[in-house]
Amino acid sequence: MMTKPPSSVIPSCTWNRPIGLGWDKPYTVRYTSNIDDGPWHGMPLGGFGAGCIGRSSRGDFNLWHIDGGEHIFKNIPACQFSVFESFGSSSQAYALCTEPPEDGSLKTWQWYPASRRVGGDEGAGEERVNGQLFLSPSSPSLPQFLTGTYHALYPRSWFVYERVFQAELTCEQFSPIWAGNYQQTSYPVAVFVWTAHNPTHAPISLGIMLTWQNMVGWFTNALKSPEIRVRDDGSPVYEYQPRFGESLDNFNQLVENSESIGLLLERVHMTEPVQEGEGQWCIATRKQPNIEVHYHTRWNPVGTGEEVWQSFAQDGSLLNDVDGTPAAEGEQIGVALAVRFTLQPGETLEIPFVLTWDFPITEFAAGITYYRRYTDFFGRSGKNAWTIASTALAEYQIWQQQIQSWQQPVLERQDLPDWFKMALFNELYDLTSGGTLWSAATQSDPVGQFAVLECLDYRWYESLDVRLYGSFALLMLFPELEKAVIRAFARAIPSSDENHRVIGYYYTIGVESPIAVRKVAGATPHDLGAPNEHVWEKTNYTSYQDCNLWKDLGCDFVLQVYRDFLLTGADDVEFLRDCWNAVVQTLDYLKRFDKDGDGIPENSGAPDQTFDDWRLVGVSAYCGGLWLAALEAAIAICDVLLNCRTCENTEDLVQQRSIYETWLAQSRPIYQEKLWNGQYYQLDSESRSDVVMADQLCGQFYARLLGLPDIVPVEYALSTLKTVYDACFLKFHNGNFGVANGVRPDGSPENPNATHPLEIWTGINFGLAAFLVQMGMKDEAFRTTYAVVQQIYDNGLQFRTPEAITAVGTFRASIYLRAMAIWAIYLVMS
Repeated sequence: MMTKPPSSVIPSCTWNRPIGLGWDKPYTVRYTSNIDDGPWHGMPLGGFGAGCIGRSSRGDFNLWHIDGGEHIFKNIPACQFSVFESFGSSSQAYALCTEPPEDGSLKTWQWYPASRRVGGDEGAGEERVNGQLFLSPSSPSLPQFLTGTYHALYPRSWFVYERVFQAELTCEQFSPIWAGNYQQTSYPVAVFVWTAHNPTHAPISLGIMLTWQNMVGWFTNALKSPEIRVRDDGSPVYEYQPRFGESLDNFNQLVENSESIGLLLERVHMTEPVQEGEGQWCIATRKQPNIEVHYHTRWNPVGTGEEVWQSFAQDGSLLNDVDGTPAAEGEQIGVALAVRFTLQPGETLEIPFVLTWDFPITEFAAGITYYRRYTDFFGRSGKNAWTIASTALAEYQIWQQQIQSWQQPVLERQDLPDWFKMALFNELYDLTSGGTLWSAATQSDPVGQFAVLECLDYRWYESLDVRLYGSFALLMLFPELEKAVIRAFARAIPSSDENHRVIGYYYTIGVESPIAVRKVAGATPHDLGAPNEHVWEKTNYTSYQDCNLWKDLGCDFVLQVYRDFLLTGADDVEFLRDCWNAVVQTLDYLKRFDKDGDGIPENSGAPDQTFDDWRLVGVSAYCGGLWLAALEAAIAICDVLLNCRTCENTEDLVQQRSIYETWLAQSRPIYQEKLWNGQYYQLDSESRSDVVMADQLCGQFYARLLGLPDIVPVEYALSTLKTVYDACFLKFHNGNFGVANGVRPDGSPENPNATHPLEIWTGINFGLAAFLVQMGMKDEAFRTTYAVVQQIYDNGLQFRTPEAITAVGTFRASIYLRAMAIWAIYLVMS
C-alpha cells in the first residue's frame, strides 16, 4: 500500500490541458497541400525507430507511425482504456475518451465527459525567473467544469481524472527513453502505470480495462512502387496506401506466465523471413494479490461493443472467453483485458499495463528492407511481443527511475523557467514520432543507422541544413546516433547519381524548370533519402531546388563534423578520419562557386540555401559567414589529425591546412568589406536590400560555440544582434510571435507577399536565442524563445511543432526537425 498522493510525482513544469477541452482558434495550415491533422495531438509512445503511437488529451489513440516514415492520423475507438467504479449502492463505467466514435460503432459504451470552459479566458498562471515575469503557456486558467487534466513532459505523460469517480485515478504513460541509453530506448513498448487511491471513508470497487483492435498487417504500403509526383508547393510526394482494415486470418490468444498475463494479437501463416507489416501486438498486466484479471480474446471492435461492455459496466469483469478463431474476410476482431479490485479507505494501489508490438522489418522501396534496432535484443522473428511485454512488466519501475534521474538535474535548475523546461523536454517528441528509423547494428555501424524526417510534408531524412540547428538534442543526448548520421553523409559525398529531374521551385513560380542532375560527386547531399526509396544510400530526394548548387550544405557538414568531435569528448579521432576525405571533397566542390576569385563562394540569385524561397545574390551574410566558420573548423580538424600519433598522411594534411588558411585569409576581409554597413551585415553584396536577416551570423555563433576565432569583431556581432532583436522581434507585431526571418530596420516587410522572410521559423528562433545567450543577451533570448513556445503550446501545435508560423495564425510543415534547436539554448547555458 502507498500513501503518497499520485499527483505529487507529476513535475510542476508539464504541458497540461483539461481533458477533452478543445481550442477556440487553433493554428491552421498555410498551404492546403500540407498536412493539418488538427490540434488533438498528445505525446507519442514507443521507442526510437520502433514505430510509435500517440494519445491525445481527450484520451483517444490517434497517431499510428508504425510503418517507418509513414503517417496515419486516425482515432481507432476500440483501442481504449475504460474504468468501472462501484461505490455504495451506485456504479458507473466510462470509456476514457471524450469523443464517441464518428461512425456510430461501440454505441453501448459510455464515453467520459469532457472538461469545458464556462466563461473566462485562458492564459492565467505567472512565473518570475531572474526578475522577468512570464505567463506560463502550460498553465491555462481552469474552466469551471473540469473532469481531469492531461500532463506531458516527454517521455512521460499523465491523465489525472477528477470529479467523475469517487476514487482518485492517475495513469502515467511512458516508454523507456533516457539519455545515453542505446538499448531500451529502441523498444516497441508503451507502459501505462495506473495509480488508484481511495480518499473516502468507505470501500470502492474498481475495474480498469484495456481494449485493443488486432491491426496486424495494416501498416505497410500496398503500392510497392508508388509513383512520385510534384505537389502544388513544388515538393516531391508519393502515394502511401496502407492495408488499413485488412484483417483476414488475424487471430488472438491468451498468454501467461507466473508473473504476468496478456493477450497476443497476430496472424496465421506469417512468412519466413518476416515481411514488413507482419508481426504481433500484445497487451498485458502483472498478476498481483487481491487483484482479479479478466479477459475476452475475441470481440467485434466495429460493432456495438456490447460483448465486452455489458459485463464490464455491470461489475468490472469480463467473461474470460477464449476464442482463437481467425478473422474471416471483412471481419474485425479485438481483445479486452481487465483488472478488478477493491480499495479500502485511504488505500492506494499501482497497476501496470503494457502495450507492445513486434514488427521487425522496415521496407523502403520494394525488396529493400532493414531490421529495426530493437531486434538486436529480442530477435528478428516477429514473434516476440509477449517477451517484450514480460520484460516491460518486470523492469518498468527501473525505467521510471532512470527517466527521473536523467530529467531531475534540469528540473531542479532555478535559473530556467518552467515553460522552458517543459518545451525543452517536449520538443524531443520528434525523436519518437518524426518517422524515425533506427536499424539493427552491423560491423560498420555498431549502434545501427539512424534518421529522422525533416518533417511529414517534406518526407526525406536528416536534411543537413535543418539539422545544423535541429541536431543539438541528438548530439547532447545520444551522441553515437548523431555521429552515425554524420558518417552517412560522409559516405554519400563522393557518390553521384546522374538521373535528371525537374526542379519544383520553378513550377511554383510558373516558369519552365531547368533539368538538374540528382547528385553531383563531391557535393554534400541535402538529405539521406526518403522512405519510398533507399534511405542512407540514395540521397538528395528533395527536388524543390537543385541542392547541388546550395552554398551552405558543405559548410554545414564540416561544422557538424568538428562540432560532433569536440562536444562528445574530443577523443574520437577515428570519427574525424572517417569524415576527413569528405570534408576535403566538399570544400573543394564549394570553392568552385567562387566565380570572381575573391575567396568566398557567391550565391547565384536562385534560392540556393536553407531559406529556399529567398533569393540571395553575390556574397551573402548567411552563407559567407558559414564558409568562414567551416574553413576555421577544417583547419582545427587538420590540427587534431596532425597531432595524432598514428597520422600517416602528414604531408597531405599540412598542404590542405595551408590551402584553407590561404582561403580564410583572403575571405575574411572580403566578408567585412562587402557586407558590413555600420550597424549590421547586409543580406548580400549584390541585391542592395536593406533587410535585416535574423540568422545572418549563424557562422559566428558556430565559431564561438566551437572555440574557433571570431569571424567578425565582437562589437559588430553585438550591434547586429541588437538590430535583429529590435527590427525582427520588437517591431514585428510587437514581439508577440517571435523573430521574423527578415524585415527592414523599421520592422516593415521589403515585400509584403514574400514567404520565408515574413515567417517565424521555430528552430531559427531557438538557434538565434542560443546565440543571444552566448553573447550575454540572456533576457532577450528568453523573451524571443518564450514568444515562440507560447504560440506553439497555447494554440494546438503541441507535439507537431511546425517549421514556420505566421502572424495570422497559420503554420507550415508540421512535426519539424529544426525545432529541437531549443537544446542549443540549454547547451550554451550549461
